[in-house]
Amino acid sequence: MSAAGDRLQDTARKAALALPDVSHGRPFTPGLDVYKVVDKVFLIVTDDPDEQIITVKCEPEHARALERGYASITPGRYLDKRHWITLGPGPGITKQLINDVVEHSYDLVVEGLPQSERPPQAPGGATAK
Repeated sequence: MSAAGDRLQDTARKAALALPDVSHGRPFTPGLDVYKVVDKVFLIVTDDPDEQIITVKCEPEHARALERGYASITPGRYLDKRHWITLGPGPGITKQLINDVVEHSYDLVVEGLPQSERPPQAPGGATAK
């Protein structure tokens, strides 16, 4: 396992668990650590040492811009390639970028929830009313 991949995955896990009302488990397969808010997936982390990647939800236009800007960001693995991106370790994949994409993914999922189900203090302005 490369140190860069370990940091990518560890940073993503920590960022996800710091958000309100997040749960995680392995509902699909033992090799995929899945993070949800109100039972909606926003982050998938692989445990495969040969594929140290994370997959997050992303607005399509923003996703394409990230894919153009970073060689190790590709259309989402496992999910809809238009609305999900996969990040692997590589040049420019910083802790801040990882935190940003995890929080953005969480915010997109929260914004799609009914007001009554939204976490009370979600980042990015998504709050229950």
